[in-house]
Amino acid sequence: MRTLIYFCFLATLICSCTTEHHVSKTPDAGVPEKMAMYRASQVTNVHYNLSFDIPLNQQDPILSQLVLDFDLAQLQEPVYLDFKEETSKIKSVSINGGSATILHEQEHIILPKEHLTLGKNTVTIGFIAGELSLNRNEDYLYTLLVPDRARTLFPCFDQPNIKGRYTLHITAPKDWKVLCGTEEIISNQKGDFIEHNFNASDKMSTYLFSFVAGKFKSASQKPGNMEMTMLYRETDTTKINYSLDSIFDLHQQSLSFLEKYTSHPFPFQKMDYAAIPGFQYGGMEHVGAIQYRESSLFLDETATANKKLGRAKLIAHETSHMWFGDLVTMNWFDDVWMKEVFANFMADKIMNPAFPNIDHQLAFMITHYPNAYGEDRTLGTNPIRQKLENLNNAGSLYGSIIYNKAPIMMRQLEAVLGKNAFKEGIQEYIETFAFKNAEWGDLIEILDKKSSTDMVAWSNIWVNNSSRPIFKDEITYDNNEKINSFILTQTAEDNSEHVWSQTFDVSFIYPDSSKTFTVQMTGATFHLKEAIGLAKPISIIYNSNAEGYGVFPLKEKDIEIIPKLNDQVARGYAYINAYENMLNGTITPTAAAKLFIEGLNSEKNELLINLISRYTTSVFWKYLTEEQRIFYQERITGHIWTRIHKELPTSIKKTLYSTYVSLGYTDESLENLFKIWNKELAIKNLKLNADNYTELAMDLALYNHSESEQILKTAEQAITNNDKLDRFKFLLPSLSNDPETKKEFFESLQQEKNRAKESWVTAALNNLNHPLHQNESIDYLRSSLDLLDEIQQTGDIFFPKRWLSSTVGNYTSSEANEILQNFLDENPDLKPSLKSKVLQASDDLRRVQLLEKN
Repeated sequence: MRTLIYFCFLATLICSCTTEHHVSKTPDAGVPEKMAMYRASQVTNVHYNLSFDIPLNQQDPILSQLVLDFDLAQLQEPVYLDFKEETSKIKSVSINGGSATILHEQEHIILPKEHLTLGKNTVTIGFIAGELSLNRNEDYLYTLLVPDRARTLFPCFDQPNIKGRYTLHITAPKDWKVLCGTEEIISNQKGDFIEHNFNASDKMSTYLFSFVAGKFKSASQKPGNMEMTMLYRETDTTKINYSLDSIFDLHQQSLSFLEKYTSHPFPFQKMDYAAIPGFQYGGMEHVGAIQYRESSLFLDETATANKKLGRAKLIAHETSHMWFGDLVTMNWFDDVWMKEVFANFMADKIMNPAFPNIDHQLAFMITHYPNAYGEDRTLGTNPIRQKLENLNNAGSLYGSIIYNKAPIMMRQLEAVLGKNAFKEGIQEYIETFAFKNAEWGDLIEILDKKSSTDMVAWSNIWVNNSSRPIFKDEITYDNNEKINSFILTQTAEDNSEHVWSQTFDVSFIYPDSSKTFTVQMTGATFHLKEAIGLAKPISIIYNSNAEGYGVFPLKEKDIEIIPKLNDQVARGYAYINAYENMLNGTITPTAAAKLFIEGLNSEKNELLINLISRYTTSVFWKYLTEEQRIFYQERITGHIWTRIHKELPTSIKKTLYSTYVSLGYTDESLENLFKIWNKELAIKNLKLNADNYTELAMDLALYNHSESEQILKTAEQAITNNDKLDRFKFLLPSLSNDPETKKEFFESLQQEKNRAKESWVTAALNNLNHPLHQNESIDYLRSSLDLLDEIQQTGDIFFPKRWLSSTVGNYTSSEANEILQNFLDENPDLKPSLKSKVLQASDDLRRVQLLEKN
């Protein structure tokens, strides 16, 4: 029946497209879903033969050629190639050996049907490569084409469900290295250039095609059965020597686990990677040529355990994509979350044996819950799976919901099915759809056969709806303080009727013992019958195993017990729950601040200290009044300073030091930081590297230290890596004491070329809009919001949210709230996806106004 329905739908779609899509009515700009689905039935056996000539001068155009081979299933309509560039960049078009007129409308190159034939066709296009996603620097470049940026570089069928093969030819300066998804087969020197010719690739979607070229160092190792090569530009020999073996070994650990878990061998020709300075993301899973942010890979002995675990999970995440995303790819980008949830979910599994001293239940909780809640609690929240009508809006789908809420959902799904049935379902899924495309429904159909639970209904609530449950308890006692009844209810935070089916633990805390119960919440109400007759506990800790999802009951009088809980997972989730209850007004910011101060004083687990540090900084800068900040700043920094001088593991000292830096902006704490930077003061077992001293110099300037100008000059002279020096110079105006310099710098960001290094831009914006400098920076807050649409059009997928978080996301004042509301009122037609990002980023601003009113 399902197959019959599909073909009926396809027939309708083809008829519809035949009627609507012809030369006189070119499809809308972007990649409309309707056109894409029709085109997937029209075009098969795609092979891109691409040539790029990279000049010595960064400003010169890259002359390019595409020879495109494909099979055509029908001739009713023209073929539309996607190319988001000026028509002038298309130099020639030849179809099946004959010259053709250049027809370029609405970001599509039109191949008229009269030039085409059923079956095999060859199209040759001479063009100048588009610059938007080429990431050109003076002596290196790299492509980054997710989700719909391939069409900004070369003409293509830019949709995930038309997979193709790629044969790449790159001519580059002779001292440049070139890396792509296949092995180089031959090279030819041509004067000051070398032509690099590569093998044809395996089948992949356009967003997974990439190449890196430039002045890189390379390292090769064979940690398993396959040799791997990495390109990098890091110059710190300490970091290089400390990191190289670990990087290769972590990739091999991930490969070995995934081959066994999926029961499918590594699917591609090779497994190489490039470490790139200032890379926009942590990593990107390009077939055979993964790209990473260089600073995420190269660590030294000063790195905390949290940093090392973060690097390992990043590598495991990108390696997991080789199976989940690259081998089996979503049919359309409304299922982009599928590849991300599997990559995160598998990364957590992979790292368990690799880090035996880490509590991985704790690590999972800290990695996913705060970030998931950070978006799901906002007015801009969205379902895990979102509808997408045009691929040019696909970037708006990315966020903490798919990266962090989805793994929590997946863990609940695994619990419903059982680990073995879940694993068998995944293996069937991989085997069935290898080198093909799949939808979420395809996986649910496989899993549904392995479970007595209605997986379609279960999935509908978790995947197709947004928000989270708010739990409340109603407990009655008899005259002897014994429990008469215990009722737990859940309601949706967004006031919908949704009910989340999930399982979690509840722990009763007594003076000398505890008792834990498992709640299987399948409806709006749950009666904990096992609790009847028990003595009244001194406290109840909900979700003590950190497997449930939502906001759980917590009374302010009960928070004192949290740091004393023996189980660190229960303790950790209680910290998270306390923060969420503070945001909802159940406990006060000062009570939360006291709790987190106590946690910083007493906690011995680095992961928990890191979590508490994040919450301390957030409460301090956003939820305390100015008077409260003055009081608590001295208390917090004083406690940390005392503790940091005690005998503690190096990684814990480094975490506490980072917290101290984030709050040490006045008087004694500021002078202590200056003495550390000036190396007048050394703290035993606190290991800082050159990058730490550079960042500290910038923090001192941010805090308006009296010696700021000289500090920055000295810091600049100490930087020996050109990439890091460029970043430092870029950030300098954002740290200036001169308001006019800051204003000019912000205004320069209105030009696209000055926003090319997105991670640098967000760092600079955080400096400009830091709470200590908002009296002046608020003057260009509205301009920041007005740039949003352009930011989305020209930036990469995470940039709009990061832009907003670094601007309006730093504010909590009523004046900023008025600016925001005026912007929203005056832009009623703002894209819903962008409005959601605004509401997500400004959630603290909204909540502070609500708390002040109450």
